[in-house]
Amino acid sequence: MRILATNKQTVIDIDLPRTKLSSGEILKALDNEDREISLTFVDDKNITDINRQYLARNYPTNVIAFSMNEGEFGDVNPDILGDIIISTETALRDAEAGDLSLEDEIDYLIIHGVLHLLGYDHELPGEAEEMKKKEKEIFFALKKYHIE
Repeated sequence: MRILATNKQTVIDIDLPRTKLSSGEILKALDNEDREISLTFVDDKNITDINRQYLARNYPTNVIAFSMNEGEFGDVNPDILGDIIISTETALRDAEAGDLSLEDEIDYLIIHGVLHLLGYDHELPGEAEEMKKKEKEIFFALKKYHIE
């Protein structure tokens, strides 16, 4: 397993070693511990630019994932899942709104991003509930909580 984590913003402190450890646990929980991902932390301006350029959406979002296993050359290196880009500013706002720590919110966003890289798509009819259920399952397992 290889996890490349890069912080390209200066607004919010990010604990990259902790984030890499939890990302490894997330990959392991999803039976993908032999796969590679990259994590990039950006500010709202940068994620808005990425969102506009690639998804035609002109606003900041919390996470965007780019799969390396799709398209014409998706089978070139199947060990690389893809890239996950997280806006720290949006993540912090979401954490505060949800009464979570920033670290928990980032873990949740990484789970969300990895699920997208694995083919989950909450924007398709009928898949939102399945993806949300899987996110919670992995999050609670990572945090050692139990779902009733």
